[in-house]
Amino acid sequence: MSEIFEIPSEIKQLFIENKTMKTVKKGNFLFQEGKTAHELYLIKSGRIQISKVIADGRELSLRICSSHDVIGELTLFSSEACYMLSAKILEDTKVYVLPKEIFEEKLSQNGELTIKWLKWIQLQNQQNQTKFRDLILHGKKGALYSTLIRMANSYGRTVKNGVLIDLPLTNQELANFCGSSREVVNRLLSELKKEDVLMSERGSITILDLDYLKNEINCDNCPISICRID
Repeated sequence: MSEIFEIPSEIKQLFIENKTMKTVKKGNFLFQEGKTAHELYLIKSGRIQISKVIADGRELSLRICSSHDVIGELTLFSSEACYMLSAKILEDTKVYVLPKEIFEEKLSQNGELTIKWLKWIQLQNQQNQTKFRDLILHGKKGALYSTLIRMANSYGRTVKNGVLIDLPLTNQELANFCGSSREVVNRLLSELKKEDVLMSERGSITILDLDYLKNEINCDNCPISICRID
């Protein structure tokens, strides 16, 4: 994540000063939806996928978190809180651990710190709101196009013929970000390949015509700080 999107340094310092670190292996969960929440986490290294199981049993992936991200934040200032989302480890990860009660106390005692925290939370909310807007307004096709645009903004690397999304993903993992099925995503990706909008091989996607995707969903050209997947 670019430094402009990072959590304020004063917040990070609270986690570091607590001197508690946990290592979690790829494929495991740091926490799962519905479990009692006692802690928040600051990622030191690695990647974590934040997701929710929706009514029909499908997984909806909301974002990918990496170094300097705080997760578990939705449980703050709620008694008997449970995690609303699940955090799956995508690669071996180290996190700083901070008890929820300590963080709540620090915010209660420091108005300036609370404002900085609320500004960061507001950015996360805006990201989620625009993602849900695209899912609702543009259907399965729009959800995929929006996800590809967001991934290009978060993990895109300019190459000779377009923008390479520098994040290996299976079509099922991509489908989870779209709230769709792997079969639907396979079909839509095939159509985009035929239209020379993108090319994909061995889990990597290169977008050849980003403007095509934006035009198809009437992109509002939101700031990159909002139009992201991380």
